[in-house]
Amino acid sequence: MHCEEDDRNHRDQCAAIRPSSACGDKFLDKTVWTVSFIKMSLAHHRRKQPLIVRQQLLDVAARLTMEQGMAAVTLDAVSGASGVSKGGLLHHFPTKNALLDALFESLLDRFDADINERMREDPVPHGRFSRAYLRAVADLRDSPDEAAHWAQVAVALLAEPRLRHRWRAWVQERTEEYVGTDSSVDAQIVRFAADGLWLADMLGSHDNGGDRHALIARLVELTNK
Repeated sequence: MHCEEDDRNHRDQCAAIRPSSACGDKFLDKTVWTVSFIKMSLAHHRRKQPLIVRQQLLDVAARLTMEQGMAAVTLDAVSGASGVSKGGLLHHFPTKNALLDALFESLLDRFDADINERMREDPVPHGRFSRAYLRAVADLRDSPDEAAHWAQVAVALLAEPRLRHRWRAWVQERTEEYVGTDSSVDAQIVRFAADGLWLADMLGSHDNGGDRHALIARLVELTNK
């Protein structure tokens, strides 16, 4: 008799501490969802990792270019300075030319994005691209890293026909895109003057701040004609 009562008590205690089937199913579902979420997060991180490594390699190539010139940008030098294995580097950039091309495209993309941002902030359509181009170039002097990178890219442009071609293609694309607002002779003068201003900044041949501001202001006026 006591044994039967003990068995019933034992079963009641087990039932009290064991979750019901419905609760167990919910717990299992939540556990499965959590594990799935973690797996998805890890997969997302793994997909992002190559992009991080690629940007790291470009940053190192830019630094070597800035500090030592294009000749210093070898695959071995970039691999050693970045801590990325030679195989990992070759996965992203199989040749030095591929690396330099990607570096140039990266700088050009940033320059292009800067111009687009300035154009969005300019409410006057006429001459807007030329004003944005002028100001983006003029402000490079106040951004030492950008200015140094572009200075080295200019050297590469003189030596690498494919990069000269890429720059000409970008200029042509933009010129055609804004032919309705920036095709006047004055607008072209402003863009050519901006190129000259950039060269002067790179060579350090125009150090008078007052004259510089007046020059930029006069060029901006030309874009409104």
